[in-house]
Amino acid sequence: MAKKLYIKTYGCQMNAYDSERMADVLAPLGYVSVEEPDGADLVILNTCHIREKAAEKVFSELGRLKRLKAGGRSMILAVGGCVAQAEGEDILKRAPQVDLVFGPQTYHRLPELVARAERERGIGVLDIDIAPEPKFDHLPETGVRGPAAFIAVQEGCDRFCTYCVVPYTRGGEYCRPPDEVLKETRHLAETGTCEITLLGQNVNAWKSGDWGLGRLIRAVAATPGVRRVRYTTSHPAHVDEELIRAHAEEEKLMPYLHLPVQSGSDRILKAMNRGHDADDYRLLAHRLKQARPDLALSSDFIVGFPGETEADFQATLDLIDEAGFVLAYSFKFSPRPGTGAALLSGQVPEEVKSERLARLQAKLISIQHRWYEEMVGQSMDVLFDRPGRHAGQLLGRSPFMQPVHVKAPAELMGSIASVRITKGHANSLAGILAAA
Repeated sequence: MAKKLYIKTYGCQMNAYDSERMADVLAPLGYVSVEEPDGADLVILNTCHIREKAAEKVFSELGRLKRLKAGGRSMILAVGGCVAQAEGEDILKRAPQVDLVFGPQTYHRLPELVARAERERGIGVLDIDIAPEPKFDHLPETGVRGPAAFIAVQEGCDRFCTYCVVPYTRGGEYCRPPDEVLKETRHLAETGTCEITLLGQNVNAWKSGDWGLGRLIRAVAATPGVRRVRYTTSHPAHVDEELIRAHAEEEKLMPYLHLPVQSGSDRILKAMNRGHDADDYRLLAHRLKQARPDLALSSDFIVGFPGETEADFQATLDLIDEAGFVLAYSFKFSPRPGTGAALLSGQVPEEVKSERLARLQAKLISIQHRWYEEMVGQSMDVLFDRPGRHAGQLLGRSPFMQPVHVKAPAELMGSIASVRITKGHANSLAGILAAA
């Protein structure tokens, strides 16, 4: 009889990929994924440690699951991911209902860890080693993913931005060999995936011998069945000539790039240890758009970094106007334990951070709305990858990653079709099939 597996995923796209791979690892043991924790034999919280109060959110969820587990179920309750890596022993002390805690580099060992947790109920199994051997060497073949899928090609980070915990929770940079990446690409394409997103914490730092990310993108795009290629998340310091040429020459590389800058102030960028200044970023954005004139650029911003003045914040607003971002994600600075920025003087008062974030987001929302409105009347190719909320409706993604709702027959699921955009909503587009 099949066993039920429920995984709740927090945070980044790498976590989403990891959750899929956890399910692949556990499938040979008879685990089948379900949508709700009720009745599950194994519940995994795959956690993220980037934002403030990440651990508190996990403990709150563990409190709800404790009541569910106490209802007589023989549930195994596990916490994985970056909060597990950072606070593993504390989780077992504060939440004795947890049977297993494992880090992001150890989930390939889940079969043996779950077996131990079943044998040692009430003790708590902990595995947060950052293994010397790549976990990818021990993962099974990727399961069926559908029209769009992630492939992790790089993990960890060596840059040590002063606000970021990734080097401590994910470890140093590791780049998968191109033959592994292309093997996974071929398998996904053969099982129905036509859009591949190459994934990494610092994905454009990917290197293998004389291969860089630009060459890898071309090789993935040349795989039979692959019609679209994306990559995320990038660092400005690792955008090289080969990658810029790929944007100019590889038609399957989609015209949307998420390239975080974090601030428009050179003083703050230096304090963040970003390794570039605002003019470096402006020039890079200009060169990318020269290479691909229809490129849509998005970014991340942190407001209220220690020492940020009103002039620093205004420099960020100016950069948003000058760089031509169409979309961005913004957050208040939150000191992460163990990072350099947590120890800096000049911590910005919470009310100031909140006020600046509100101003920044108002500008970004206005830009996004204008961009969506400019799409009305245009035709674009949309990959339909899931049902819409209404009967007879499919939901897809545009070349620029926007969600697009279309009334379309179910047989178009998994295919790419031309859509004429008829309306722009706050966070999505609506359209009709161009042939209709």
